Amino acid sequence: MDLGLTADHVQLRDVARDFVDTEVVPHAIAWDRAESVDRAIVGKLGKVGFLGLTIPEEYGGSGMDHLAYCLALEELGRGDSAVRGLVSVSLGLVAKSLLAYGSPELKAAWLPKLCSGDALACFALTEPDTGSDAGNLATRATRDGNGWVLNGSKMFITNGTWADVALVFARTGEPGPRGVTAFAVPTSTPGFTRREVHGKLGLRGQPTAELLFEDVRVGDDAVVGDVGRGFTVAMSALDKGRMSVAAGCVGIARGALEASIRYAGERTQFGKPIAGHQLVQEMLADAAVTTDAARLMTWRVADLIDRGQPFGTEASMAKLFASEAAVKVADLAVQVFGGYGYLDEYPVSKYLRDARVMTLYEGTSQIQKLLIGRALTGLNAF
Repeated sequence: MDLGLTADHVQLRDVARDFVDTEVVPHAIAWDRAESVDRAIVGKLGKVGFLGLTIPEEYGGSGMDHLAYCLALEELGRGDSAVRGLVSVSLGLVAKSLLAYGSPELKAAWLPKLCSGDALACFALTEPDTGSDAGNLATRATRDGNGWVLNGSKMFITNGTWADVALVFARTGEPGPRGVTAFAVPTSTPGFTRREVHGKLGLRGQPTAELLFEDVRVGDDAVVGDVGRGFTVAMSALDKGRMSVAAGCVGIARGALEASIRYAGERTQFGKPIAGHQLVQEMLADAAVTTDAARLMTWRVADLIDRGQPFGTEASMAKLFASEAAVKVADLAVQVFGGYGYLDEYPVSKYLRDARVMTLYEGTSQIQKLLIGRALTGLNAF
């Protein structure tokens, strides 16, 4: 489907497809089994320009618009969502936040490195006891002279063990969202430690960590945005991040669908390929329609962002639909594959495992429904 794509978009998509087919797909199963992607992929992502999409060239980015960003993330999601997550977090959540809210010094210090892949970033919002209710986080930053001292912990942090800088959200004032501030904290800062999280159902190759802060000292120059306005930074990042997740989910669904079509054409039962059986065709048709609908909803968000229009509700709709669609299509793919779909030597079991978490992070499906409901009614159900 090439609706609305320019020649530059098509070229970017083709580059992304070739990159995924050569640098990601051949290794995805091995990375999943080892519970770690090859860290060299970060530099390769930077070299091809994927870590700088939508970031201006003056900061080392490769430019282009948010539709191009979605095209790249769809391909990465098709290849390995663990790799897609590296980009979504380092670029989508952190680099874009630094671009929008960071001081000139922070932009100069970090954006060129993040775009090139010489550095990686993580987004430190979720805590062991605070997920959906992010406004009530417990990690605290206390004023100390000309700087701040951070104490607390974060959980389920993508890129956490690899990151060179963390965008950390900590309480600096009153309870609730208005008392939160964002800080750009180098992970080499004394008192900053991380522990890798293992045993995940999906996204096994993605570096995921628990972060610990014990008297971590940073200066005023580490503040991103204004003191007490960190929740605004976080929610702005997550609005766009939901588009990133949706695009990756379209990639999961497309990968599962394409694998199902290939297998259905090769597998023979009752004297003909199973693709010739009506109920198999029904599953393939349902998967195709669902995937296309998810893509169009995601592209609508990109179009709104690029035109400077409000997009928060549409981002919630896209994330909700696309994440649930990825689970549905991957599950249908396992059904098409039958028993072989249950083995990890075939791609569809990994698609299903990776899809499941998409309904949880960057706002659960239930949180997205509440956000959409609030936009429709004007009443807050939180």
